[in-house]
Amino acid sequence: MPVRNEGINLKIMLKILRAVLDVEHEVLVICDDPADTSIPVVRKMQEEYANLRLVLNQYGRGVTNAIHAGVDAASGTYLLIFAADEVGPVLAIDDMLGLMREGAEFVSCTRYAHGGRRLGGSVIGQILSRTANRLFHWLSGCALTDATTGIKMMRRSVYYQLHLVSRPVGWAVAFEMSIKAQLAGLKLGEVPIISVDRLYGGESTFRLGPWTVEYLRWFLWGARQLRAQVPRSAPVVAVRATVGAPLAAQVKRS
Repeated sequence: MPVRNEGINLKIMLKILRAVLDVEHEVLVICDDPADTSIPVVRKMQEEYANLRLVLNQYGRGVTNAIHAGVDAASGTYLLIFAADEVGPVLAIDDMLGLMREGAEFVSCTRYAHGGRRLGGSVIGQILSRTANRLFHWLSGCALTDATTGIKMMRRSVYYQLHLVSRPVGWAVAFEMSIKAQLAGLKLGEVPIISVDRLYGGESTFRLGPWTVEYLRWFLWGARQLRAQVPRSAPVVAVRATVGAPLAAQVKRS
């Protein structure tokens, strides 16, 4: 989890993860700045959460570099990239693991299909994200319905296989991951989530100008590359009809 002065968000998220995760795991919290106010929260929580680790990002500021630092420090079989300010997607972790165990190589969550929803956060950010994802899905033939979400799961070897080069602007690296995972011919998976942005405050990194430029760069590159790819991937999609209902998997045809 890359963080920047998350405070109460991080404390709540760590308590929830410790309570709901039944599989052997570690949680890596990555900070850019030694003065980040998230660090005391991690130190305090380590007293009761033995597999919680703090990683100081040495690659440079921004989500892209923080993720690189976290992956390098990770030791688990699977990587889960997660945001500290989104409580709702915790319920999707079991479904994501289920798809990985069934053979998926890259699993992404979706806020825009199969019952997924996005609540809260910046109104402008919501509109841009929903519109851009739908337009990208239509223009490029991208198999994923929410290519920009930052919640992804894969093996470490797959992460390095993607050769990510996004500038450290927002979560553009997540968009790049989605595009390159399909271009690499990986078996894709998708799990719907109810995303609630910034439920308890914290510091958002959203900046309209820089984010738009970087996302647009990957939008144009990805649309060209995916349209040229034949055949297109058809991901397995995990669907929950209601909370607590059994996991069902189906194949989504592009």
